[in-house]
Amino acid sequence: MPLRSKSKAKDAAGVREKAETSASGQAVNAVLAGIILRGLGDVVLDKLEQRLVIARYDPARARDLIDGRTVFTSLALYGASKLATRSVPGLAVVAGGLFAKSLYDRGKRLQRSRARTGNARTGE
Repeated sequence: MPLRSKSKAKDAAGVREKAETSASGQAVNAVLAGIILRGLGDVVLDKLEQRLVIARYDPARARDLIDGRTVFTSLALYGASKLATRSVPGLAVVAGGLFAKSLYDRGKRLQRSRARTGNARTGE
């Protein structure tokens, strides 16, 4: 009988080792799948952005808008997207900043249109 119990102990150790190897293999596969999915998501989003810009503007202007990003702009966009996706307060900060920028741009556009038509307000 003692031989049999040693054999069972070896079998149990082998099963445990296979399970650990299998679990680490599954973890590596999950990490690789996550990296691939993120990479594909970035590519799809870039292509979608390009098509939307090209549909709105003429192709030459669209290429300038797409390719004209500086490294600083790309890093700022990346940072804002990470901030917005990590927490609710981060999302509020980014959304508030975008809202404030849209109000600022609208105000500037109205000032330009009033200046062109001659209806600019004088220090009211």
